[in-house]
Amino acid sequence: MDSGLTPFLATMVDNKTNVPHQYVQNGQIILNLSANATKDVLIDCEWITFSATFGGVLQDVAIPINNVIAIFAQENGQGMQFNVEIKPESNSEHSGLKLVK
Repeated sequence: MDSGLTPFLATMVDNKTNVPHQYVQNGQIILNLSANATKDVLIDCEWITFSATFGGVLQDVAIPINNVIAIFAQENGQGMQFNVEIKPESNSEHSGLKLVK
């Protein structure tokens, strides 16, 4: 933003990610993080959280840091890409259970 560019964030979406699912494609979403598009942005060691309007409706967004694929400028695509380990979704109904014969 200091360079007059628009920051975008690409993230993997899983069951811990709170984003508007109608905009998710192939398990990923790209979000505009500019000051004009977001409110109350908080980035810490574990989460990126903010509020944004999607289709005219204000929604809270929460993204685990480990899900972030890239942060880049919309105008030129320059930024940083991260290695994201895709973990299989655990089935909470059966977690901790094992078959005993």
